Amino acid sequence: MPSLPHSDELIFFVNGRKVIRLTGTKYSRGGGGCGACTVMVSRYNSTTKAIHHYPATACLVPICSLYGAAVTTVEGVGSIKTRIHPVQERLAKCHGTQCGFCSPGMVMSIYTLLRNHPEPTPEQITKALGGNLCRCTGYRPIVESGKTFCVESTVCELKGSGKCCMDQEDGSLVNRWEKMCTKLYDEDEFQPLDPSQSKQGERITWITPATLNDLLELKANFPKAPLIMGNTELGPSIKFKNEFHPVFISPLGLPELHFVNTTDDGVTIGAGYSLAQLNDALHCIVSEQPKEKTETHRALLKHLRTLAGAQIRNMPAPSFHHTSHLSLIPLNGPFLERSPEADLKSEEIVSSVYIPYSTQWHFVFGLRMAQRQENAFAIVNAGMSVKFEDDTNTIKELQMFYGSVGPTTVSASQTCKQLIGRQWDDQMLSDACRWVLDEIYIPPAAEGGMVEYRQTLIISLLFKFYLKDPQKFPNIPEKFVSALEDFPIETPPRNSDCVDPHQPLQDPVGHPVMHQSAIKHTTGEAVYTDDMPCIDQELFLAPITSTRAHAKIISTDISEALALPGVVDVITAEDVPGDNNYQGEIFYAQNEVICVGQVVGTVAADTYAHAREAAKKVKITYEDIEPRIITIEQALEHNSFLFDEKKIEQGNVEQAFKYVDPIIEGEVHVEGQEHFYMETSSILALPKEEDKEMVLHLGTQYPTHVQEYVAAALNVPRNRIACRMKRTGGAFGGKVAKPAVLGAVSAVAANKTGRPIRFILERGDDMLITAGRHPLLGKYKIGFMNNGVIKAADVEYYVNGGCTPDESEMVVEFIVLKSENAYYIPNFRCRGRACKTNLPSNTAFRGFGFPQGTVVVEAYITAVASQCNLPPEEVKEINMYKRISKTAFKQTFNPEPSRRCWKECLEKSSFYAGKLAAEEFNKKNYWKKRGLAIVPMKFSIGIPTAYYNQVAALVHIYLDGSVLVIHGGCELRQGLYTKMIQVASHELNIPQSHIHLSETSTVTVPNGVLTSESMGTDINGKAVQNACQTLMARLHPIIRKNRKGKWEDWIAKAFEESISLSVTGYFRGYQTNMDWEKGEGNAYPYYVYGAACSEVEVDCLTGAHELLRTDIFMDAAFSINPALDIGQIEGAFIQGIGFYTIEELKYSPEGVLYSRSPDDYKIPTITEIPEEFYVTLVRSQNPVAIYSSKGLGEAGMFWGSSVLFAIYDAVAAAPKTFVLSSPAAPEMIRMTCVDQFTDMIREIPRDDPSTFTPWSIRVS
Repeated sequence: MPSLPHSDELIFFVNGRKVIRLTGTKYSRGGGGCGACTVMVSRYNSTTKAIHHYPATACLVPICSLYGAAVTTVEGVGSIKTRIHPVQERLAKCHGTQCGFCSPGMVMSIYTLLRNHPEPTPEQITKALGGNLCRCTGYRPIVESGKTFCVESTVCELKGSGKCCMDQEDGSLVNRWEKMCTKLYDEDEFQPLDPSQSKQGERITWITPATLNDLLELKANFPKAPLIMGNTELGPSIKFKNEFHPVFISPLGLPELHFVNTTDDGVTIGAGYSLAQLNDALHCIVSEQPKEKTETHRALLKHLRTLAGAQIRNMPAPSFHHTSHLSLIPLNGPFLERSPEADLKSEEIVSSVYIPYSTQWHFVFGLRMAQRQENAFAIVNAGMSVKFEDDTNTIKELQMFYGSVGPTTVSASQTCKQLIGRQWDDQMLSDACRWVLDEIYIPPAAEGGMVEYRQTLIISLLFKFYLKDPQKFPNIPEKFVSALEDFPIETPPRNSDCVDPHQPLQDPVGHPVMHQSAIKHTTGEAVYTDDMPCIDQELFLAPITSTRAHAKIISTDISEALALPGVVDVITAEDVPGDNNYQGEIFYAQNEVICVGQVVGTVAADTYAHAREAAKKVKITYEDIEPRIITIEQALEHNSFLFDEKKIEQGNVEQAFKYVDPIIEGEVHVEGQEHFYMETSSILALPKEEDKEMVLHLGTQYPTHVQEYVAAALNVPRNRIACRMKRTGGAFGGKVAKPAVLGAVSAVAANKTGRPIRFILERGDDMLITAGRHPLLGKYKIGFMNNGVIKAADVEYYVNGGCTPDESEMVVEFIVLKSENAYYIPNFRCRGRACKTNLPSNTAFRGFGFPQGTVVVEAYITAVASQCNLPPEEVKEINMYKRISKTAFKQTFNPEPSRRCWKECLEKSSFYAGKLAAEEFNKKNYWKKRGLAIVPMKFSIGIPTAYYNQVAALVHIYLDGSVLVIHGGCELRQGLYTKMIQVASHELNIPQSHIHLSETSTVTVPNGVLTSESMGTDINGKAVQNACQTLMARLHPIIRKNRKGKWEDWIAKAFEESISLSVTGYFRGYQTNMDWEKGEGNAYPYYVYGAACSEVEVDCLTGAHELLRTDIFMDAAFSINPALDIGQIEGAFIQGIGFYTIEELKYSPEGVLYSRSPDDYKIPTITEIPEEFYVTLVRSQNPVAIYSSKGLGEAGMFWGSSVLFAIYDAVAAAPKTFVLSSPAAPEMIRMTCVDQFTDMIREIPRDDPSTFTPWSIRVS
């Protein structure tokens, strides 16, 4: 079929983004790993006479593969213009949306499940959502919305008890206001579910054969043409690795490839089956056959449960997923290793896969270890099979295959041969481990790194297989049995926090009001930057980025790029009319590059595909410059820093060290983190024809900053630049500074071409260019008494700032000022510096340095506890602030809420009972260990510079009584607009339906400050309140004269009396300050306190862990909107779990970022939610903030560290080599646990480090 020249992906055709303006299906990455673009595909099965519905990722499905299928996007499910579907309604009303960018995909996953299973089980809900990522909510409310469709309701359980919160006895320990739960939503409002609601292109030829013979003929005629079914591997290779194939052959739909045949000996499954269909077929077989016959089938099912997400499992066919192979050949070593003798003839394909039944003495085991439990590529996987001589433990046949330890699947065939005839005993295991390590060699510079860990997994998984044998099982020590048990994938219970019932129902403040855009999120009708309609003469922009970390630009050849069709221009530094280096930030590299990923130029073309292709054709010649500084260690060697040192100090540290008992010293490495907002950086720059004006539509946390940088780049006054911000699909600090630079880059392109520019970064470019959280190295020296009292601390922090200033100075300031956490140390010194390196500049991130820096604090508290042989929680409590005190920088505060949160967390989490239970568990289990940790928090809100706290708001009342509110804050995901509507409704005493917020713009509210540091509601709320109170003061005489009148009457009368109905409100800001020369100041307006406890279970053989329970107690003072606040806490906590446990950024020694996609960088999925999860808002007073509220969005990030320290507590129960660092990823956990297998690995002779370059290095 004819196709547009720039794409053949489903998202652009079926979704019609650029054709019929259906923008609901979101494009987040393009590799099928996030689920934002999920749609439902429906096909009629002529055999079963039924329609089968399945989810698919639109970014991977070629339009040609959908012949004969129906595709439903979120627009086809429901709309605010017609009728919304119950799935959309419940996701919104259960507060399951924040930024909303992932919401259409979530809707489609649940909707598709309901089309197949109108009354799903909780397990089916969890499984259906396994392929969808969310960076905002923490998943719990999303799962909860899905579970409302389940037959068994879990609504309104109190703390997981199964009892309604209203049914407690009066004698309960829970206070009355805690018992009287005003729920976060009312399920009685939900609509009931109605199950009936509902080729040849420019360069590529797509051929769909009608018969099997046609397919074989096509294979002979086009021997290099790939067979394509689901496109889940080939699609990303084409998109990201520049593979090109002129011909595709798609045998999708051939009946000869879609069947299941069962015989007495086994099952034959057609090669066209998707993984989901294979899963269903295997389940059916396992349910019908005796257990001893289905060893292989059950091993396959175990693998399939966690392999990819539901969307991907529904797309690829197992036989065509990698390549075409010869039929009627054994799936043995040569086949799986792709040896030449097992290669194909060009006309041959796999038509089916035969899975024989197992026999009584045949045992099969499938194992895989990945960075997270679900939807992640395996670090190592294994398939093992053993047959014994009848009634013996003598090995008759043995096969062992390993994946991810080489370029292909590896067979340990020589080891297996040597073990034939051996007894299945401990000596056999010992020999097998040594031999398999000799046979399977992983080079020290192997792609993917983790060499020792992968070697350890090879024999650890072999040990698990050894334990599985029932012949040996009776003699296995009981302590070993748990090694065989997989961590379950559980659905979390309902969170049950309470809303104050004393708050008047008619008052919107204090009630769980739904996010004002939630319904639009779930219907896909919320408009983001790239959803805006095409503009006449619009051009697409693609970046040209540096491939060297530090080098001179010798020459740049753009001729080949300009010659390509559709290319309009190439923009470089010479095209910048104003400042190209503004406040240390470089828009286009000139003469020299200072990091890999620096923007050297951009290409403007008529389509993004053309721009991207042309960017690859630009030839740049470099000459490397020394030194090339990548790590903090290298920066310290070269004395390379961005700013002067920041320091605070109290007492006499050196003197105190003379009078303590022990002194310990140590260091902690904390690696960085990618923001991974779902909507990548997006800008639409519109040049005007008059007066050098330009309008930018973009997602940012700081429109004024963008305006400033664009004006500087274009050399025009700021009043010519308008920045408009409606909403963005997540930010987390990543859209504070970076959009200013990217805005300048796009504005220069728009200025040169004179045409609108659409600049939407691909996920890989976004991760490369914009960087993320600062990696940190913390060094400490602690003096303490034997009873655990800390007398002196000397702490140094170094962060990897990257190549330009960005926000690094403020990050270091925050780390230093927050470095005490909740602890009082009378003699305390903290110093911090930002290292200048040749990495992309790291920037603001949720918590602003606190999550990294405070890990060091908790680490040295834990080290002191270990040295004193005391529990960490006891040492923490001994050293916590206990009364009104001054911080190390001389600011007075009251820690009472901190003490209360700590006490309640200990009591209501049953912490001490949990510790005893974990100790008992650890005594009974050798290879599984449990650990608990509780952490306190004192988190400062705001910025120590007063003018960053000021803000204005504009409130208009129209003659019909409707109200328009405009302010300087940005809607990122946090519900800021919703809370501002609540504030205005409260102050004006009118229904929320009367009030509208449109967008944030530098035209309407100038000089706005950044929306960050949990200050959005605080400062913008004060400005809106001020404006509304001024208006009410003007209206008061009219209201007093007509108290029984209506709002509309009062407004009409005010207009008749020439009373202005428009007011600019203003909040001067908290008058904070910090004198760094003196090391003292009134740095913050107030603090947020809290405590969190987590319990984990660790698999010492693999490094996997499971989060069993988390209790969070957060000092919220008075919550303006409990639903939004709890959502912020939960979302931040899950993001913190990712930071502290599974999210790893991998850099090459040359400064190249490897982690540029969901395939390489793993954020938490639905399976990372605790099995039990409780959040409690603790009430207190905060008179300085609006309505005595507190900002909570940033602080919750640190609660993830309770999981980190719980992991270390669990690891401490096993033999270990203990060096605390973050993240506690599976590799770190496994290699920290010491056993006979790690000993074997460490005995292997190592290559001389001077003979190879490691694949990746630590940059902290």
